[in-house]
Amino acid sequence: MQIRVTSVRLISETEEQLGVVDIRDALQRARDAGMDLVEVAPQSQPPVCRIMDYGKWMYMQRKKEQKAKAHRHETELKEIRIRTPKIGDHDLEIKINHARGFLARGDRVQFTLRFRGRELAHTEEGRKVFEHITEALADLSKVDQPFRFEGRRLTMTLASTGKKPASAAATNKAKSAEKASAPAAAAPAASAPAAAAPAASAPAPAPAAPPEAAPGPN
Repeated sequence: MQIRVTSVRLISETEEQLGVVDIRDALQRARDAGMDLVEVAPQSQPPVCRIMDYGKWMYMQRKKEQKAKAHRHETELKEIRIRTPKIGDHDLEIKINHARGFLARGDRVQFTLRFRGRELAHTEEGRKVFEHITEALADLSKVDQPFRFEGRRLTMTLASTGKKPASAAATNKAKSAEKASAPAAAAPAASAPAAAAPAASAPAPAPAAPPEAAPGPN
């Protein structure tokens, strides 16, 4: 794009501030350096121009954008289906670990629980399952959409909080510490010692011998 001003504030190819110069002098400096004169701040008075290799600058900008795009993760909505509210503990933990991986990447996770036949009469079981999931993933997620019924399905959506997930070892350590801090039940008071048996009475003193009769007169 052609620069349509008579003077510009010029920055050299070495980042040196050259002050306000005539546009013709600025163009000549750029030609002498084998580079381009690029207007970098057109709104300034006068506009700011810089001497640079414009082709190289554009290449570096594209590389930066590609690198930023590679590191940027687009948030997705992942669905995890639970076929029955009577799901076993082991199977439920597998589902929770899958959700943990999605949440750690920044995705949102929708849990879908389907009721079949008579299971619909026991919806509280499904609520308990979702409450357990919410508690298990509370370290790195928040409820984005509370559980709600859609026909025979119960759904709930969790969103990542961006926090680093707690490791299993740290979680177990915290639980152990919590248990250790709980007050132990008081031991039953020891029963009072049995009353001491009465001391054996001392044997009664033997009756004193009668005094010897004094000898009479011969």
